[in-house]
Amino acid sequence: MHRSLIVMPDDTGQPIVDAIDAARRSIRIKMFLFSDPSLLAAVIAAQQRGVRVRVMLNPARRSGEAENQASRKLLEDAGVEVADSNPAFDITHEKSLVVDDETALVHSLNWETKNLTVTRDYAVVTSHRHEVDEIVQCFDADWSREKFDPGEESHLIWCNTNGRNRIARFIDAASETLFLQNERYQDEVIIERLVRATRRGVKLHVLARPMHFLKAGKLVEGVEGLRILEDLGAKVHRLKGLKLHAKMMLADGKRAIIGSINLAPGSFDSRRELAIDVHDEAVVKRLREVVDQDWHNSRPLDLSDEGLLADLAEDEPDVAEMLALEAPHDASAGHHRRGSDSGHEAQADHGGHAHNNHKQHGN
Repeated sequence: MHRSLIVMPDDTGQPIVDAIDAARRSIRIKMFLFSDPSLLAAVIAAQQRGVRVRVMLNPARRSGEAENQASRKLLEDAGVEVADSNPAFDITHEKSLVVDDETALVHSLNWETKNLTVTRDYAVVTSHRHEVDEIVQCFDADWSREKFDPGEESHLIWCNTNGRNRIARFIDAASETLFLQNERYQDEVIIERLVRATRRGVKLHVLARPMHFLKAGKLVEGVEGLRILEDLGAKVHRLKGLKLHAKMMLADGKRAIIGSINLAPGSFDSRRELAIDVHDEAVVKRLREVVDQDWHNSRPLDLSDEGLLADLAEDEPDVAEMLALEAPHDASAGHHRRGSDSGHEAQADHGGHAHNNHKQHGN
């Protein structure tokens, strides 16, 4: 029994393809977004060599925008069993793979090409029996539209059951340092736990995405959560060179949580999410190296009134009133800075999307 770490984009998608190629009997896949050609080809090849493959896909976003339709047709045409994710949840954001009921991968990444090539993401590979069994049990329950209760002794972190409590306790146990990589810092309970951590002397390092990636309805809680943490001494940075998509917490350089959970109320309360708590020496050692590298390749996120106006005014003309920001007398310097930031993000995402598209596809 062991666990190992896959780091994106460093490791490429090959370890995931290799896991699929190694399947002899069964494959279970639960995925929010699935469109990468190499992974689709590997899954279809497994079906064609006699492996029973079942794939559960999130059919649509909360807005009603359909997802995964082309991939679903391709898979079904090849004979793969495909089902919509459990409608009991607003969204199934879990990203997991189980091979032969023996090995499971818990992901932060979607199975899209960009998550294999230009985003910081992770997957934990586990062969621990109790962890694999829990993921299988949840998959089978969701497939059959039955209730899944991991119980008080659950080894994994599930939403919408134990997620908020487990992450809160993880933060409470930190004594020296906390490194966070997440797209959203919006949940009041988690923000309050992070505030407590700073007050007891924990050094808090936060990697976040620029605020223009947030939807207008999430700006107040998203911005204010980060500003509160910064006011209390947390260092809040943005990643350079890669797009941040990871959902990772590293405490005291000894324990980590990796999975699909954004630190937002919707993730904890109405979505199917999955994360794993790891303390294996080899996994944590590599994670420390990646986290140190990412922090070195980051820069402070400007959360000042001027910085927020420069970042947001282009997409949200009412942002000053919304966030009670005081506009500078001369905003030209700020708008120039936003232009530089936008160019960087376009490079990191291969210039493929406008800001509004980023807002729609940040999960």
